[in-house]
Amino acid sequence: MSATGAAPTTSPAASGPGKEAHRLFLIVVDDSEELPAAIHYACIRARQTGGRVALLYVYQTDIDFHHWKFVSELVEQESQQDAENILKLHALRVVQETGRRPETYVRKGNRREELFKLIKEHPEISILVLSAAAGRKPGPLVEAVTGKFAGKIGIPVTVVPAKLRSGAATHQGDSGTSGGA
Repeated sequence: MSATGAAPTTSPAASGPGKEAHRLFLIVVDDSEELPAAIHYACIRARQTGGRVALLYVYQTDIDFHHWKFVSELVEQESQQDAENILKLHALRVVQETGRRPETYVRKGNRREELFKLIKEHPEISILVLSAAAGRKPGPLVEAVTGKFAGKIGIPVTVVPAKLRSGAATHQGDSGTSGGA
């Protein structure tokens, strides 16, 4: 807010080239070895288009402590803190590659369900970037958004090969390896 109480205005040209400047590339953070490829790709695309990067981390607390409320709350707090620390680590890499802080989201629950909820709640998210695992199975989220739930996510999905070469993303558009939404 400005001193007058009015919200600051920003022209699209001030934030980057053309209408792509409003793109928000969402990456789902997990512990997979393919994650760096997705982060690298999204950072390159954000830098090239003037867009931004967002990171989502979804955690689960598998232990049920109904009888011990204090222990349950402690496990929840620790899980939340671990999630925030993991996001800080990956956010640092995004800042190093793009020069901009990413938006970060921490959710508790089922990863696919929370991803779909987040995209519905935040229409500014315009592209989901996932990395496929090397081998026969690309990973549960890639399988979900390209299989059973294909077309239900409502935004384009870019699936990055696990072994993305450093220069490969600079020569492709967003539709290079993406599935339609």
